[in-house]
Amino acid sequence: MRRRGERAAHCLLFLCALATVALLLLITAYLIASGLPAIREIGLKNFLLGTVWDSASRENPRFGILPLLTASVCGAAGAMAAGVPLGVLTALFLTKAAPPGLAAALRYLVRLMAGIPSVVCGLVGMTVLVPFLRERLDLPAGDSLLAAVIVLTVMILPTVTELSEDALAATPPACEEASLALGATETETWFRVSLPAARKGIAAAAVLGTGRAMGETMAVLMVAGNVAGMPSPLRSVRFLTAGIAMELGYAAAGSLRQRALLSIALVLFVLILLMNILLSWGKER
Repeated sequence: MRRRGERAAHCLLFLCALATVALLLLITAYLIASGLPAIREIGLKNFLLGTVWDSASRENPRFGILPLLTASVCGAAGAMAAGVPLGVLTALFLTKAAPPGLAAALRYLVRLMAGIPSVVCGLVGMTVLVPFLRERLDLPAGDSLLAAVIVLTVMILPTVTELSEDALAATPPACEEASLALGATETETWFRVSLPAARKGIAAAAVLGTGRAMGETMAVLMVAGNVAGMPSPLRSVRFLTAGIAMELGYAAAGSLRQRALLSIALVLFVLILLMNILLSWGKER
């Protein structure tokens, strides 16, 4: 009887794993089948390196996604450059330096941040951050790449912090004890022993945080300005995800405009996949 239960459990787990892989393959196949024809029709060079996106034009529509692609990469890179160190140092404080009561309170706040919907982050950014940047930096409009980077940093911070904290908590105590026994201070031990020992878990946190930043839609739609031009920190930009969300409802079914938007989804999928592969490879080095 117990063997039958074990077999049933193994079969159930196998079917769940198989369903997950099948769904991923179906999504991949759909994006390839839907996106490649438009790229062939537009031209790969014109699509990826074109600097003008004017899909609404009836006479001469243009589908260059370089401004959108560059904005997405810059936004994710900026959020990663700010959010990963901040999240890792926060996790280091929670696991190594904070008193138990303060650590518990901060962990609760971090988990609370993780549950905030992206539309709420975008709303706060639009009503608080954008006017602040406009007034402080004397800009004609505060919705910009900088505003998007700040909002994305806040959004990925809980993910990076929690995963980094788990990685640091799993550091073997013997490594830290040996470092202290050799005369190193606690701070030296944290930065020279604990962090290197947790590097794989921290790299995984960076991968997930970067993926969320790259795939975020609603928040950047509300604070970035949605101007399809080459990005600059203090100018309005449009992300790949925002471009899809803004125009998909207006694109006629089967039109080149709709197929071009599906091609953007394919590019975004490939970009996130390549970033995950690159960061995962770096994690194993």
